[in-house]
Amino acid sequence: MSRRSRAREVALQVLFQDDLNPGSDKASADEFLAARLQGEELTQFARSLVAGVRRNRSELDSLLTKTADHWTLERMAATDRNVLRLGVYEILHADTPSRVAINEAVELAKRFGSSHSAQFVNGILDRFIQKDEG
Repeated sequence: MSRRSRAREVALQVLFQDDLNPGSDKASADEFLAARLQGEELTQFARSLVAGVRRNRSELDSLLTKTADHWTLERMAATDRNVLRLGVYEILHADTPSRVAINEAVELAKRFGSSHSAQFVNGILDRFIQKDEG
């Protein structure tokens, strides 16, 4: 696993925690990132992902709702929902190429989601970039 992939994995864990426990302490989340990642560069990358998703969550959720036909965010598994938020954030606001962001999201879904999560995440993110480019 690449170092940035590991940073995304830890960022996903923080986003999952935020999603299920909205009142959770943001400082402890930052400590979690620093403790799980070695090196300031990776920690900063993970912090930027978490901060970006937090800051843009309403926009990301709105875009996902429009893209995910017949699925509400509440109906999605929490893991899938947060992988998708992270993926869309990277596509729109990070310097990550779209296909790399999708591949990274699919790998996270394989690792943390159900047996159908990778296919679900891939389909929604692929549809998202087609709408975004079209």
